[in-house]
Amino acid sequence: MGENLVYQTRSNTLFIAEVAVFTALAYLLDFVAGIVSLKIWPQGGSISIAMVPIFLIAYRWGIKGGLLTGFLLGFLQFILGFSQVYTIVQGIIDYFIAFTVVGTSGIFASAIKKALNQQNKGKWMTYVICGAFLGSALRYICHVISGIAFFGEYAPKGQPVAIYSLLYNGTYMLPNFLISAIITVLLISALPKKMVLQKSL
Repeated sequence: MGENLVYQTRSNTLFIAEVAVFTALAYLLDFVAGIVSLKIWPQGGSISIAMVPIFLIAYRWGIKGGLLTGFLLGFLQFILGFSQVYTIVQGIIDYFIAFTVVGTSGIFASAIKKALNQQNKGKWMTYVICGAFLGSALRYICHVISGIAFFGEYAPKGQPVAIYSLLYNGTYMLPNFLISAIITVLLISALPKKMVLQKSL
C-alpha cells in the first residue's frame, strides 16, 4: 500500500513537471514561428512545430496529458499577448479550444505503446500519424469556424466566407500536420523505449 502511494506521488509529480516543461517548449516554438510567419498570415496562423510537444506528452501520458498541455499552451498564448485576439469568444475558439483538442491524439497512446512493446514499427508509426491527424484536424476545424464567424471581412470580394476560411487556415494547418507528424515519428524512433512507455494517467 505504502509503495503504491509513493509510486503514485512520484508519477503525479513527474506528470506535472513534464506537462509544464513541454508546455513552455511548445509556447517558445510557436512564439518564434509566429514572428517569422506574421507577414504571411496577418489574421493569425503560422507554420510551427508547437504541436510536437503536445503529441509527445499525449502519447506518453495519454489523452489527459495531451489535453492539459494543449490547454495550457492556449492559455499562455492568450494571456501573454502574442496571440491574435480580437474578441473573447474568438480567442477562446482559436487558442483555448483549438490547442486543447490537439491533445485528443492521446487516444492512440495505448495502441502506440503496445506496438512499441511488440517492436512493430509500421504499426506504431501509423498510430502516431493517425493521432497527429486527429489532433490537427480538430484544431483546423476550430480555426475554420473562427474564420467564418469573425474574419469574413477579409475574404476576397465574391468568395464565400466558408471557402476563404477553409483555404486560409488550410495553407498553414496542412504543413503543420505533415511536419509535426514527421518530427514526432523521428523523435519517438530516436528516444529510448522507456521514455515513451510511461503509464498513462
